[in-house]
Amino acid sequence: MNVLGIIASGLAALFITVVLAKGVRRTALRSGAGRAPGGRPSRAGVVRRLGGTTVVLGVGTAAAAGTALGAADGSGRAVTGLLAGAGTVAVLGLVHDVRPLGVPVRVVVQTAAATLAVCLAGLSPAAGVLAVLWIVAVTQAFALFDTSDGALATVGAVTAAGLLACAAVDGRSDLALLPAVLLAGLIGFLLHNWHPARIRPGASASLFTGFVLASSGVLIHLAAPPERAAWAALPVLATVALADTALVLVSRRRASRPLLQDCGDHIGHRLRRIRVTVPGTAVVLGLWAGVAVVFGTLVYADVLHPALALVPPAGSALAVLALLRIPAYVAPPRPAARRPATGATAPTAPPTRPAPAGTAAPTRTSPAAAEPARTPAGRPTVPPPPTGRPAVGLTADRS
Repeated sequence: MNVLGIIASGLAALFITVVLAKGVRRTALRSGAGRAPGGRPSRAGVVRRLGGTTVVLGVGTAAAAGTALGAADGSGRAVTGLLAGAGTVAVLGLVHDVRPLGVPVRVVVQTAAATLAVCLAGLSPAAGVLAVLWIVAVTQAFALFDTSDGALATVGAVTAAGLLACAAVDGRSDLALLPAVLLAGLIGFLLHNWHPARIRPGASASLFTGFVLASSGVLIHLAAPPERAAWAALPVLATVALADTALVLVSRRRASRPLLQDCGDHIGHRLRRIRVTVPGTAVVLGLWAGVAVVFGTLVYADVLHPALALVPPAGSALAVLALLRIPAYVAPPRPAARRPATGATAPTAPPTRPAPAGTAAPTRTSPAAAEPARTPAGRPTVPPPPTGRPAVGLTADRS
């Protein structure tokens, strides 16, 4: 196993990502924060969303250099196809960050990129179709996972560590290269994406991370020895991202909401509603992914029985059922009843009895007339001047 080549590639990915992310962060700080007048995203908001390109550039450069130097000799063609497909979805995400694209366009591009990676990997037609479906599903699941500071980078790094361990069990340096550089790149990005985050992964890094993880799992499964239970172990590594997607789809279906419209109902949003802090949310998701990675890796290494690979999905299903009980959709506020302005309408005085003959009729003063009219602020208004012209806007507190 070319350990030195993998370590050098990982360090390169870490260094490039940290340097680029620091530059993007400084640019975002100099550009200001918030939104520009008129509700349009400010330049700083756009820069923060493009921060994920640092992961793409760092990981892609290090992986390409490692492949060129012979770190992926056994699977150079497959790794090249994987990088080409990952670069395609990264460009798709970059365009989507600047100008949102429709779901059909994104799915078509992701499917084409996955087909390219699968064809260069040499899978059979039947296995290739299943692999394409798996890659597109996991890629889309990670694309929806950027809902909290540090969540995507933490879960992606833990999952990449599991794939790296599975490749190391078989001594496949060619297949360990991509998980290693992705792990290093996400760690470097996490230094700037931890709460309070100055840059965000955006669709570019989210799609890129999901595609690399799913495609690396397919390559490891393809090269696994027959005695390995790769079919049961490797899908477990993506449990958290798939559980988040299942939670969102079930919740929106039950609430009769659009399935493809973001409604703030992901795992991170629900944890925040029960007062889990933003860093705590990233830690909880990382531990959740860590449990799945441990089970999947031990099953792949034949330490645990393949049936135990069902433990993380079963636990995730129970967690999804529990999270569904946390309200995620806020009902629109009811319109408050309009109260009449003070002094605007005087109540009708009760009828008076006729006075006896020879006596003066008593005068009754209505409560509204007894008290001077008041402004909305509660101050008495100034009576009109003798000229008869109304004193518009004058109040008693004005000197």
